[in-house]
Amino acid sequence: MKPNPLYKALFVTLLSLLTLSCNDTLDQVGFTIQPGMDDLTVGIDTMHLQARTVQIDSIFARTKYPVLGEYVDPLFGSVKSEYLGEFYLPEGAGFEPGSTIDSVRVVVSYATMMGDSLAPMELSVYALNRSLKDVSRYTHINPEAYADMTAPLGKTAFTGKNKTYHTESYSSGYSTQTYKVYDISVKMPLSLGERFLEEYNKPAHGMMSDAERFRQFFPGLYFTTTFGNSTILDVSFTSFFVHYRYTDEKGSSTGEDTVRTNALRLFITPEVTQLNTIRSNNEQLLEENNSHTYVKSPSGVATEITFPFTGIHQELKGKALNLANFTLYALPDAMEDPMVKISPPDYLLLVNRDSLKGFFEGRKLADNITSFISDKFDATTYSYDFNNISAMINHYNREMGEDPYDLVYYLIPVDATYTTVQQSYYSSGSQALTDLHNQMRPTAAMLDKREGNLKIELIFSNY
Repeated sequence: MKPNPLYKALFVTLLSLLTLSCNDTLDQVGFTIQPGMDDLTVGIDTMHLQARTVQIDSIFARTKYPVLGEYVDPLFGSVKSEYLGEFYLPEGAGFEPGSTIDSVRVVVSYATMMGDSLAPMELSVYALNRSLKDVSRYTHINPEAYADMTAPLGKTAFTGKNKTYHTESYSSGYSTQTYKVYDISVKMPLSLGERFLEEYNKPAHGMMSDAERFRQFFPGLYFTTTFGNSTILDVSFTSFFVHYRYTDEKGSSTGEDTVRTNALRLFITPEVTQLNTIRSNNEQLLEENNSHTYVKSPSGVATEITFPFTGIHQELKGKALNLANFTLYALPDAMEDPMVKISPPDYLLLVNRDSLKGFFEGRKLADNITSFISDKFDATTYSYDFNNISAMINHYNREMGEDPYDLVYYLIPVDATYTTVQQSYYSSGSQALTDLHNQMRPTAAMLDKREGNLKIELIFSNY
């Protein structure tokens, strides 16, 4: 188990004092500014915290990679994730003269998943009947308000590990890694492709003349699972194909007419709107208990923590706070097969409840006063370490003055992106937080709030 930062800091402080007190020449260094014979003293105290599980109603769903599927966990309840998306029409996309539609299909591709990869599931795809241009980017919207639910355009059965896949590769240092990307292909009505062709053949290509008009002509698709509750997919990209054939006049090597095939290829890209919607059963998690709280994504289950600033303010009167160590411990879940269980989130955001509104919408990062990001989840100690949060305590202790009040913070699962910042040519660089948003992949954890386990440990000094 790694050493507690509180005791490391206390050890260093005491060692420094001991060194000064044993040196005949330097025994007054650092103390000459104090009146008379005042001594430096170092103290330690523990403040116990209160916590409960709360439900956050609306989750800002900014993500390039939606999740799709349904999973029922006996401890954490159910999560069902669906998504709606527009397709980007690139400049010059269209059909050759004299084209005839052969087939239409949409493909959902993914490289990773959670749950039972062999359990049968069914994917259904519906047409959107309203534009997503000004849609609210929150997970609580009702997709049926945007989709034609009279009948799916297409549906197909699948398992997490389909037989249909292709391989892709990426370079890491001097090596190249290859991985499988699974594809779920859904056959769509031929009439949909014929509608595209008819519009393209209008003067100036009709509403397929540019991307903005195209999104009005074809608002997009809604993807959901309509059977099975054992698998969640991390969707990498979504593709739409209108396959067609045409006659290439005198296009063969002998100068004869030849029939060729091609396809109009469209993709959901960052230029257009893509939105995850979440349906979740969380009632059992919100029941009060004395031993633990919950966090769960992407369904908005968070832990609310109350910092007792009334007591902290009293304790720090006339003192300087040097360290406030805050570490959270999770409780292992022994109920499930670890191969298919919902895993704890990698990172937790500790954010002031009053600062949450607009935090993700404004693409903010942790400022170490109103918000903190934990270290990555430690699977050995089953803990989240926030290290030193003394900047927050000192800030609010000064701001509140002689009228302290308790502060409420939320713990929220987040997806954190770190980038290596090179200090110089000779350094290996350091990791800097560059992106932070709500965790959209299903994660969950029980956090220990038993007496003596949920606390902050303070090291302070006075003269």
